[in-house]
Amino acid sequence: MAKFGVGQSVKRKEDDNLLRGKGIFQEDLHIPGQAYAHFLRSPHAHANIVSIDTSTASTMPGVIAIFTGDDIEADGLGTVPCVMDAFVPLTRPDGSPRYYPPNYLLPSERVRHAGEALAMVVAETVTQARDASEAISVSYTALPHVVETAAAEAADAPRIWEDAPNNLSFYWEHGDRAAVDAAFQMAAHKVELDLVNSRLIVNPIETRGAIGEYDEASGRYTLHTNTQHVFETRAIIQEILGVEEKNLRILSPQLGGGFGMKHMVHPEQPLVAWAARKTGRPVKWMSERSEGFLSDTQARDHVTHAELALDVEGNFLAIRVSTTANLGAYVSNLGPVSPSLLYTRMLANAYRTPAIHAEVRGVLTNTVFTDAYRGAGIPESIYVVERLVDKAGRETGLGPIEIRRRNVINAEQMPYTTPLDMVYDCGHFENNLDECLKNSDWFGFAQRRALAKDKGKLRGIGMALYVESTVGDPNESVTIQFNKNNTVTLTAGTKSSGQGHGTVFSQFLNETLGVPFDHIVFEEGDTDALPQGGGTGGSRSTYMVGVAVKLGADKIIEKGKKLAAHLFETSPEDIRFGDGEFIVAGTDRKIDIMALAKAARDPDKLPVDMDPGLDESAQSEIADPTLPNGCHVCEVEIDPETGALALESYTAVNDFGRVVNPQLLEGQIHGGLAQGLGQAAFEKCIYDPESGQLLSGSFMDYCLPRAADMPEFYLSTNEVLTNHNLFGVKGCGEAGCIPSVPAVINAVLDALSDTGVETIDMPLTPERVWRAIHTAA
Repeated sequence: MAKFGVGQSVKRKEDDNLLRGKGIFQEDLHIPGQAYAHFLRSPHAHANIVSIDTSTASTMPGVIAIFTGDDIEADGLGTVPCVMDAFVPLTRPDGSPRYYPPNYLLPSERVRHAGEALAMVVAETVTQARDASEAISVSYTALPHVVETAAAEAADAPRIWEDAPNNLSFYWEHGDRAAVDAAFQMAAHKVELDLVNSRLIVNPIETRGAIGEYDEASGRYTLHTNTQHVFETRAIIQEILGVEEKNLRILSPQLGGGFGMKHMVHPEQPLVAWAARKTGRPVKWMSERSEGFLSDTQARDHVTHAELALDVEGNFLAIRVSTTANLGAYVSNLGPVSPSLLYTRMLANAYRTPAIHAEVRGVLTNTVFTDAYRGAGIPESIYVVERLVDKAGRETGLGPIEIRRRNVINAEQMPYTTPLDMVYDCGHFENNLDECLKNSDWFGFAQRRALAKDKGKLRGIGMALYVESTVGDPNESVTIQFNKNNTVTLTAGTKSSGQGHGTVFSQFLNETLGVPFDHIVFEEGDTDALPQGGGTGGSRSTYMVGVAVKLGADKIIEKGKKLAAHLFETSPEDIRFGDGEFIVAGTDRKIDIMALAKAARDPDKLPVDMDPGLDESAQSEIADPTLPNGCHVCEVEIDPETGALALESYTAVNDFGRVVNPQLLEGQIHGGLAQGLGQAAFEKCIYDPESGQLLSGSFMDYCLPRAADMPEFYLSTNEVLTNHNLFGVKGCGEAGCIPSVPAVINAVLDALSDTGVETIDMPLTPERVWRAIHTAA
């Protein structure tokens, strides 16, 4: 195995710049002559705009321009589209088309959530822009609002959009209703649960931002914005601006986290590009943290009734799920895909359930729009299933282990097709379970529980199995370019937000082509660099780019064999390639890849029919998803006097196929676990039903986990290679946050089992846990 090849824990090559403070993030970008934008945002959850008076603000120092919705309409700009129809065309219950309301850049008639931008001030400094925005006078007529998911379709709920009766955007149905109904009729045991999956605020360490430029001579826009997907951002914004693809370049600097939220186009991005054209100046905007709480896409927010039918032996017969999903006041780019297809198709999870039916109602409320967030529908799905399975284990007396053993899909049954038409190509789910039980010392738990009881504490242990389906663009592009300074530039259509793409993708190039690891320069995040790319999201990047690199390397090797044969005056069939060297078979005559690349630039050394250079481009096309899977176990301890929860230990066994970089993989799992444990124990976005205001609008009120809150992690991998790509790699970026929420809550319910508590919703704050104990008592 090569020192810097696939499978090695190569240290991140990105870290040197970051540790030395040389990273270039959105806030670090400065264009000569740039002005600054600030947005005036609505204080109301729902209100008609009677008038906007900018006369005083326009005369304030440094103000260059003030724009409102009327200016947007006058210029004929579009709205921010939902592109869901390209994936799944949804409908309403009567079969009529879904309703996706226009997502205005700046509304001119009505605001529909607190924090919605309705005016943009451009000034010489940020402070001047902010001061001027406070001088804008807006007259509103407040309207009734609805912010709660469960209340959106109530008979007395205010209608947010005239074309959306009952505030219903779409209705999605998946599975066989008749088969499920029949299974429930014959079931010996039935388990049901009402569940709430909390709304989350994404909160990456770096806020959103953008700088717009416009070149009047060419009619071309350049937008610097910290996005996860420069190509989709270009496609959406060119539609909004009404320009051709060639007239819009998107550049993304280093990202300080993204988690799906930075995949989405928000109104501020096209607005700063447009403002650059209107003012003749580059225009920069950076979201303040408080703005991010009010305007970034949020996530999750499901209210669900779920049922599981079992036979007398405890075998699963059917699952029935009914979910209401909150889309917000508008529908984001991919907003409906997470609560519809991505959510329902994974409801089989790791189990042999013969019949499944799910229905989802996507509703509109006076809140910020929701969209994909790490896991994108799958954490919500696995949460439902694993809560049901644990409850079934308790009610049947089989317990959490045996109920899973009886129903888990066995390796011998692979490939396995679920009732929702997901094909699992491989996996040893029972091995994951066995190894996780061993590593967590599950069978020694009784002793630890007794010790906790002696201290007056309640100790619990819980588990969750999961199967994830990776998603995203099925195509990815790379270029491999040999430079005169003896480096090789690898360019991809992805965008790292901290995952270590430059390291992992360089490992692929080192493995396939033998290019010295420290000679590889990695670039991404520029629509001018490639014809197309798939961006980063859905745990797709590693295998998509890895395969593209392999295909490009194969082209270079074939070209290199021809050139080496010419230089050595032999036949290409006599040339062998390995470890970065072209060798004449049976001899010691050889040339390494870097020396050959230098020769390839010299026309005098080329065969007559060969173009100069070894540079190549390649595209991978992988339609089938990979299916990461695993078993996670969490152990907790609760103080019944205060309700305080301590996460004591966390054990995970994951199958990610072939592991490319074990150290970076571990980092990805740590991050995902922190977000999952954060959702379970700390995080919840809360809007006040009375005022419609965001109550959790700062870190004073929205609690994120700290390092001290995290337990010790015990991680291992169970590598089962997939045949869906050349390397056998499965995605890993989102797996940590998928089973961690049910694992924690199942552990808490186990700890509370003697108190009479049968169910509890997230987040597991001390007050919520304390009230559950005392209410049950």
